[in-house]
Amino acid sequence: MALSIEQIQAPVKEDLEIFEKKFRQSMKTNVSLLDRIMTYIVKRKGKQIRPLFVFLTAHTCGSITEATYRGAALIELLHTATLVHDDVVDDASYRRGFFSINALWKNKVAVLVGDYLLSRGLLLSIDNNDFELLKIVSNAVKEMSEGELLQMEKARDLDITEEVYFEIIRQKTASLLSSCCAVGAASANSNAATIENARLFGEKVGLAFQIKDDLFDYSNDEIGKPTGLDIKEKKMTLPLIHSLSKAGWMEKRKIVNIVKNHSDDAKKRAQVIKFVEEAGGIAYASEVMKKIEQEAYTMLNFFPESIYKQSLGQLVKYTIERRK
Repeated sequence: MALSIEQIQAPVKEDLEIFEKKFRQSMKTNVSLLDRIMTYIVKRKGKQIRPLFVFLTAHTCGSITEATYRGAALIELLHTATLVHDDVVDDASYRRGFFSINALWKNKVAVLVGDYLLSRGLLLSIDNNDFELLKIVSNAVKEMSEGELLQMEKARDLDITEEVYFEIIRQKTASLLSSCCAVGAASANSNAATIENARLFGEKVGLAFQIKDDLFDYSNDEIGKPTGLDIKEKKMTLPLIHSLSKAGWMEKRKIVNIVKNHSDDAKKRAQVIKFVEEAGGIAYASEVMKKIEQEAYTMLNFFPESIYKQSLGQLVKYTIERRK
């Protein structure tokens, strides 16, 4: 039976509560408009998965320090900055059920808020000489940007190989979770080998997490129909990439044409979903995801036994077996 997120958080519940207070304090500002927006951002925060990875990894590698709280805050600040900017780029009005910053306060304010969050994160690290943590997280932000641009570049011709797909998701998604684990290990004063192992562990979890996300496009939602949102947005994900690699020239041309030119048509999208199911793309992606998940557990064995390591393993299971 899968554990709830509350059960997984239990060993670091107190750490997360302290972090929440410190993080709220770090978002305070004397500019009233900015303060209202910061309060809104803090209120809409979700399950705190990223700080959870930071604290569980720090405890698994050693113990929590003040640098651990700052590292978790740095990740949240820089990641939130990228999300605020993403919403402007995508002209998105909602994020996880809440109005986006740009929807409530317009694009100009949203861009400036993103810049402010970025600067707060940088100053938090510089003021405390957390240069190693800053290097880890800044590298993740760089990779996330590169991954997004690589995906946009490849989306024009929809000819993405599995190798390119993995490079995109490693940069776009896995780099953030890998930085959470690396920051946790580094903040606990771990040696270079331990930090690298933590980073690779997080990367494996991030890769498996993204493939799970890809599979949601082909699974049934509440009304019993596959969503097909990735197809609608012309995103080439692992189930489709694998299926196209096995298809004949004519069939491949037909499916690519639908994704490129008719992705707004629900009936056409249903054809693509059926093609992927019949070509074994869903089964293949599930198999790859499970293989990467097992690799993550194997990397976890590098660390000594503890309740924190146990919770990290449960968090991997929760992250990958989630239903949405």
